[in-house]
Amino acid sequence: MVKDGRQCPNPPQYTVSVASGPDEYMVGVACETHRQTVSGRIRQLQEDGYVPSGSVRFAPLRPVGTDCIRADPDDLVSIRPAAERGD
Repeated sequence: MVKDGRQCPNPPQYTVSVASGPDEYMVGVACETHRQTVSGRIRQLQEDGYVPSGSVRFAPLRPVGTDCIRADPDDLVSIRPAAERGD
């Protein structure tokens, strides 16, 4: 949400999607404070034809944590531009 040029300071609490027939489209995230506002805006976009018609769904975000991601020094080298690597 942006109001008067400022973004909402609240962390997102929901993924927002539109279920249309057998398909579902994620359209954004929202906090509890702006849930109703986002829902109304999506309905307006549906009426205007910018978002597929269907039901608006709010699913709680779930935190995910992991300790299995490690950086290998060789991986860091391989993502540098070729000019920097001397290739």
